[in-house]
Amino acid sequence: MTRPYSEDLRERVVRVVESGTSRNAAAKRFDVSVSFVVKLMQRWKQRGTIKADKYGGWKKPKLAPHADRIRALVKENCDITLDELCALLATEGIETKRSTLGDFLLAQGMSRKKRRPTPRSRSARTWRRREPPGATSSLG
Repeated sequence: MTRPYSEDLRERVVRVVESGTSRNAAAKRFDVSVSFVVKLMQRWKQRGTIKADKYGGWKKPKLAPHADRIRALVKENCDITLDELCALLATEGIETKRSTLGDFLLAQGMSRKKRRPTPRSRSARTWRRREPPGATSSLG
C-alpha cells in the first residue's frame, strides 16, 4: 500500500483549488490524480480537515482470549492435528476455522509440524556438476 500524500502538498492543493483553479488543472500542476484532488476537496468541505485517515495497523487475533486454553491443549496433546484441535475447541464452545487456528499458532510460535525434516543426503550428489563454458558435453 502506498503512503498518503504529505500535508504540505495537501495544503497547497486546497489553496490552489480554493483560489479558483479547476480540480483538473490543480491535479496536473501538482502531478497527482484528479480523484485525489476531488476527494481531498470533499474531505475539506465535509470534515474541515485535510489530514489523511489512518491506514494499516494490527488487528488483535480472534483467538487471543482463548490463548491460554489453546496452549494448554497443545501441550497436553503434542501430536494433535489442527482439525482435531478445532473439533476439541468446538466441544468447549470455541468455534474457529482451521486456517485461523493455524495462523494463531504460528503467531504464538507453536508449530504443528509433526516430524523433523530429513537430513541432506551425504552419500551422493543430487545434481550434475556444471561444465565450464565451451567444454564439450560428456553426454554425447
